[in-house]
Amino acid sequence: MDWRDYFQIAFISAGGLGLFLFGIQMMATGMQKAAGDRLRRILEVLTTRPLIGVLTGLLITMLIQSSGATTVMVVGFANAGLITLSQAISVIIGANIGTTVTAQIVSFKFEVIVYPIIGLGALIIFFSRRRQYRYLGEAVLGMGLLFLGIITMSAGLSPLKDLAAFRSLLVHFSTFPLLGVLAGAVFTALIQSSSAFTGVIIAMGMEGMISLPEAVPLILGSNIGTCVVAFIASAGTNVTARRTAMAHLFFNVIGTLLCLTLLTPFTNLVLKTAATVPRQVANAHTIFNVLNAVVFLLILPYFTKFVTYLVPGEEASIEIGPNYLDKRMLPTPAAALRGAKKELLRMAMIAREMIGEALDAFIKNDLKKGAHIEQMEDLLDSLEEGINVFLSELSQNSLTEAQSKTVGHYMSAANDLERIGDHAHNIKQLAEFKVEDRLPFSEQAIEELSLIYEKINIMLERALQAFETENKALARMVMVEDDEVDLMEKVLRKAHIERINTKKCYPPSGVIYLDVLSNMERIADHATNIAQLVVEEF
Repeated sequence: MDWRDYFQIAFISAGGLGLFLFGIQMMATGMQKAAGDRLRRILEVLTTRPLIGVLTGLLITMLIQSSGATTVMVVGFANAGLITLSQAISVIIGANIGTTVTAQIVSFKFEVIVYPIIGLGALIIFFSRRRQYRYLGEAVLGMGLLFLGIITMSAGLSPLKDLAAFRSLLVHFSTFPLLGVLAGAVFTALIQSSSAFTGVIIAMGMEGMISLPEAVPLILGSNIGTCVVAFIASAGTNVTARRTAMAHLFFNVIGTLLCLTLLTPFTNLVLKTAATVPRQVANAHTIFNVLNAVVFLLILPYFTKFVTYLVPGEEASIEIGPNYLDKRMLPTPAAALRGAKKELLRMAMIAREMIGEALDAFIKNDLKKGAHIEQMEDLLDSLEEGINVFLSELSQNSLTEAQSKTVGHYMSAANDLERIGDHAHNIKQLAEFKVEDRLPFSEQAIEELSLIYEKINIMLERALQAFETENKALARMVMVEDDEVDLMEKVLRKAHIERINTKKCYPPSGVIYLDVLSNMERIADHATNIAQLVVEEF
């Protein structure tokens, strides 16, 4: 073989790997879009028990075909305080099993159906009028491209089977398993997909280039390499999220070490499950993760304590759903309204935190808390719904005129607080545009946004204090300050448009600035609405 042959092998294999990765991404994206926010809701709810958490992680990862995406989601929930460390670990255990489904799919003979699958996916996308069907078409097309990638990789790697140096390297992996584990971990970390690396091994197995004893260390290493995604996601997060990422790493490292000590019996067990190497590779990936899951479920409380010891600190938590709404209070309207008010004040605390984190992300170009903001928005949405349902049920009871009026005002306050969260989320998204597009912002623009934020933050604090203490004078002060914010927004907007017209400001940056300014002004409007309720109520 000369250098041209090596280039051909590299180019074809790289193309096949690219198709495989793109196929996985398209399939995952299509499934996520089709499911919408339901996956997040499922993950939020179905993690109360370890076994249920494992099944939840398994099912979600099977659907989205990415343990990395599930793990990142789990880290986000942990960072938001929506799930405990024990719950997060159980979901990650399930995600590790779920990711083996891809290997199981591609290990079967599929050459005949590849192109029909691609054609079917394309037809669904182009001829479907409903978005859900188009998303499903994306998933089908992604699956077809995934299969095509495997075929292409197999063809590209085929000449290597006759290369003595390559065969010698593979023999080293069976002779020195730790070397194979390291190679698998590094390669998986580089491409950030254990499924893709397993696909490469399966493609090699199809060409008779690798045996199971040579493949097993590589598979074990791929499980360690995929932990990089979780570590990246946990950067700059709270202690629970960092513990979750650490648990993911040690789950795979400890499991790999245990498997290495029993490598021969494990390999012999897998050899009995199938006659062909591709199927054996897929089964090895699945069996390892299933056995690892069983072991860690048995020692979950002790493993949780171990990870807690490794990453010291106080674990943050936010209760999912309402804390102060008890339907047993409904027959006593006064008590029920006190509970609803407490829940509204809880919403207010979360909304204020969202605004601060969103603007901080915008000013500092720091997107580390993006997942936290997303989770807080979901929490606000669920609290608004819970409060409105509770108050609607309360309104069915015999209420005084004043109590009926309060019910209506509390519903309005819940809506305003939820809308404040929406505007904070908008600012977070604008921060992402600013960072991703590398949009320049002058010190003057940043200072102006900081000034209006300080004004609005004081307004919101006073509005909420007035709501809590029933202080009409403080509420009227907020209403006066709203006029000041409106004037401030008009002055800043006019000055900024002038900067754009005189080419002192980069136009795309100018648009983002005006959008942030608009969201700030609307937050002030919602704070004023809450203050207005106080004036009318008390």
